[in-house]
Amino acid sequence: MTLSRRNLLNRRALLGSPAEMGETDARPMKFEGSADYVATPDLTVAVNAAIALERPLLVKGEPGTGKTELARQIAAGLGLPLLEWHVKSTTKAAQGLYEYDAVSRLRDSQLGDARVHDVRNYIRPGPLWKAFGSEGKVVLLIDEIDKADIEFPNDLLQELDRMEFFVYETGETVRAETRPIVVITSNNEKELPDAFLRRCFFHYIRFPDEETLTRIVAVHFPGIKPRLVRAALTEFFQIRETPGLRKKPSTSEVLDWLKLLVAEDLDPEDLRQEATAVLPRLHGALLKNEQDVHLFERLAFMARGRRS
Repeated sequence: MTLSRRNLLNRRALLGSPAEMGETDARPMKFEGSADYVATPDLTVAVNAAIALERPLLVKGEPGTGKTELARQIAAGLGLPLLEWHVKSTTKAAQGLYEYDAVSRLRDSQLGDARVHDVRNYIRPGPLWKAFGSEGKVVLLIDEIDKADIEFPNDLLQELDRMEFFVYETGETVRAETRPIVVITSNNEKELPDAFLRRCFFHYIRFPDEETLTRIVAVHFPGIKPRLVRAALTEFFQIRETPGLRKKPSTSEVLDWLKLLVAEDLDPEDLRQEATAVLPRLHGALLKNEQDVHLFERLAFMARGRRS
């Protein structure tokens, strides 16, 4: 049955406004970026799609492209608390749920501590438990999931899908009343299982082009000289496109390099070196292994040979 406009107005007059009736705004949350983070339109669409679908957002990309920072900016932009779980090679999926300290309980029982009678005293909630048990919506970051064992994502399938898990020691089920916004990052070091991928909304953060990178620089260095930025980014992209480069410098590394250029008060002319120059100025911020340093040394040697 549909209500006419007059009937609807009469209903509101009798019962009050939606807020007075206890009704909440049903409009979905929407991430629109922030002043501290340059989010491209396709990235913003991906974040909002994951929120609408209530699926984990799986973000891949080169190291240093802002994947971890994205979760923090989503939390800040939406005004939500942030829980971070940084995965290591030794991390087990069960640690994200909870950890049971049986050793401490055994020790306390030997000492006659009364705490041993309540097993809850020896259970430490993990990031997923804290997210599921939160009174309101939170953002949960599972950072660098590809660092863990190949079975790690599979071990979290049911928990992330159903937003609940069973605590064997207490016999209780921890269930999320409000689904958290889950952001999962990966540096693509390992392939993730298909069953896990099916449960995620995927986005790959491409390396920013020169225009986007200029905007990122402006956020981090508001008063930087435009001519210095143009000269630095021109050289930076030339370095990235050098054939045979083992590790291409990332966004975070060019920001470190620019910070050094600003600290040294260098001018654009200071960056324009001869082709025979061995290495870029302050190259340690950009080249992170000896193979790439030797590559630029060889290129400089070849350039000198052509000039002689």
